[in-house]
Amino acid sequence: MSLRFYRNIPTIKAMTFDLDDTLYDNHPVIAGLEQKTADWMHQHHPISQNMTHQEWRWLKLKLAEQTPFLQSDVSEWRFQQIRQGLMHLGYDDPKASQAAKSAMDQVVIWRHQIDVPELTHQVMSQLKQQIPLIAITNGNVNPDKIGLGAYFDLVLNAGPDGWAKPHAQMFDTALAHLGLPAENVLHVGDNLISDVAGAKHAGMSACWINDYQKSLKHEDDGRVLPDVEITTLEDLLVLRSS
Repeated sequence: MSLRFYRNIPTIKAMTFDLDDTLYDNHPVIAGLEQKTADWMHQHHPISQNMTHQEWRWLKLKLAEQTPFLQSDVSEWRFQQIRQGLMHLGYDDPKASQAAKSAMDQVVIWRHQIDVPELTHQVMSQLKQQIPLIAITNGNVNPDKIGLGAYFDLVLNAGPDGWAKPHAQMFDTALAHLGLPAENVLHVGDNLISDVAGAKHAGMSACWINDYQKSLKHEDDGRVLPDVEITTLEDLLVLRSS
């Protein structure tokens, strides 16, 4: 158990949570997602093989340049990448849109093949009994599909619910829902920019979960100090009772 305080924090009356790599390890799912998608496309739409992996990647980046908000909506971004790539290769729009939708249906299935640790359930269950909890994620995971939905009073996903963190929009929405002073709401996340800096700029208290033994001194993204650093979710129970 390890808590490191960088500031004195007020009484915590609610918590908001990042999802990916905060409540579970997201890396295994993401690592296989690109290849699974490519394999599915090659099987069901062989024409997709006429663009290299790098060309598909360039198209995705080009779309983000043309429409910056796509970077906040990862599902729509991938949908448009597939749709417009297939149109470039010769599909008409209805066919390309239907193919992209079918591909995204598969992506959603693969995206939710997540193993949530039992410790996460134990901690979230105890916190839920004490204070309101809200999820704020830049990803496209639906907590209901991985067994976490019951813990949250509100779930905010970048894209449908606004600009991605560290933009203040979703933090502000969460604060408006809670009706609490920002400093009495603790945001918990693994990313020093989107979670820590985003929460602090929104006036909230920020908790950095550092479960990979990183050092703030050596992190290029550590430009804004969290209020508290923890190494395991279980530390939140101590923080809440202190």
